[in-house]
Amino acid sequence: MVTCEPQPRERNEWDVVFYFEHYCSSALTNFLLSEDWSVFGILPKGKNFFDLFDKQVSLAVEAAGFFIKLCETGNFDDENIQKMRDIEHEGDIITHEIIDTLNRSFITPFDREDIHALTSELDDVVDLIHAITTRMRLYHLRTANTDLMQFADIISQSTRALAKAVNGLKDIKRPRPILDYCIEINRLENVGDQLRENSIGKLLDNETDPVSIIKWKEIFEVAEIVLDKCEDVANIVESIIVKQA
Repeated sequence: MVTCEPQPRERNEWDVVFYFEHYCSSALTNFLLSEDWSVFGILPKGKNFFDLFDKQVSLAVEAAGFFIKLCETGNFDDENIQKMRDIEHEGDIITHEIIDTLNRSFITPFDREDIHALTSELDDVVDLIHAITTRMRLYHLRTANTDLMQFADIISQSTRALAKAVNGLKDIKRPRPILDYCIEINRLENVGDQLRENSIGKLLDNETDPVSIIKWKEIFEVAEIVLDKCEDVANIVESIIVKQA
């Protein structure tokens, strides 16, 4: 009887990925990610997930700040709507760049699913702020009322806290400050829930035009969803911290 000796399997790049993900400590992985491994084809040259996330979350802060300006001036004209659309479009470009980088990277700073979820939810934050402004224009609502001004301020606070939380992922060995920002985002979301209820309640009590009620109710609900999305991003950040602990 002929006995066949098992032949050693040729190793490939996916063996490297499996080894790093399952056997290396997060600290070692982070060290490896800090090196220029693009020369070995392990990471796309010139790409850094943290820099891309910083750019993406900064657009959320920019969109929120511009939304406050529009609410203060009441100038929801075509030019300003286009400016907000440009911010949203730039966010889409960065989102696609992150996903493309993810698809071409063998080593990632944290789970691929978390990277995809983080960039998708951040993109949604900007999309929803853009959606509020386009509805204001579409519904011919020229003046932001007091309640919408409050929403704009809370959204701005939440995106700034979000930026600090996402920026903190670079130094994930110090999770406490990151978690504090996530807690603040959760608090602001709760404030937004209460504001939505109060705003719609006042709308139903004081407004007699049913069409106006429908318009403003939708505006308030979308504004609150922005805060929900910020909280979703914070939850992803918290999950990343737990996995890296």
